[in-house]
Amino acid sequence: MMAPPGKERTFREYKPEAEAWITLATGEYYPDVLSDACRLYEPVLVEFGALLRVSHSSVNLFESIMETSNTWMRTQLCRVFKKYVSPQTPVEMLKRKSDASKISLQFGDGFRKVAEVQHRFSARPIPDEALCAILWEYKDRGKKGYDLTERLFGMLQAQHPGLSVVGPERAGKDVLLGKVFQNYPKPDRPVDFVISDGPEVLAIGLARYDSDRGGAQEDDRTGQYREVAQEILAYADTNGLPHLKVIYVNDGPGLLLGSMWNDYSYIEDQWPGRVKVVTLRMVPERVTESWLRG
Repeated sequence: MMAPPGKERTFREYKPEAEAWITLATGEYYPDVLSDACRLYEPVLVEFGALLRVSHSSVNLFESIMETSNTWMRTQLCRVFKKYVSPQTPVEMLKRKSDASKISLQFGDGFRKVAEVQHRFSARPIPDEALCAILWEYKDRGKKGYDLTERLFGMLQAQHPGLSVVGPERAGKDVLLGKVFQNYPKPDRPVDFVISDGPEVLAIGLARYDSDRGGAQEDDRTGQYREVAQEILAYADTNGLPHLKVIYVNDGPGLLLGSMWNDYSYIEDQWPGRVKVVTLRMVPERVTESWLRG
């Protein structure tokens, strides 16, 4: 369905040609990645084996890993530990060096016995291609999102040279709305970018790349988006900021799965003119200066 002449299309009206408006990030082929994966992660497996051989318990092994000073090595060792010893423990939790004692107390009883781990580990080759391939999958996690925001910032800055676009272009701390608005009710609310004209904030934005999404994850994402839009716009109405906009930049093949496109369309439809959902390719024609200032 096309918009009438002179009327801008809504996100919903792009759906019949959705495939033409998403960005597909390049990927890597299997088994081509194996040689690089083994080269990168063989030292990790060697180090894990050395710690494992001298550990008298799995808790002791975990404590030894947490004493590793190199952050990258410690994170990779935690991932190997999860696979061999504690698949039920989230890696993000395992990585918290300050929480090592608490994790040992909470999850230690469920750790696989160290003798069994030693037996299983010694039965695998070094480097273990299968495990290196799994670890390789973590290497670029988040990279597509970083690529998206970097390209987005470049587009916005080229399209609106007189405006300020602030936020982490790749890895970095999110912008907290408590730093943007002095009296924001949820000061730790993180967002990905803020577009301003001098002291005037024109738009708050979130950006995500969805490689593959559906089911509960899909519901969580769109539910969060509705909550954030409602929160920001309620603040705007209460504080005399009727022109403040919310922009959701979403891209990737995940948009074509399930009800994702319809769910995002519904969010935009709830606040016409104040909320826009766009892919990168839509930015030039939808995130215009007239809309930002309108």
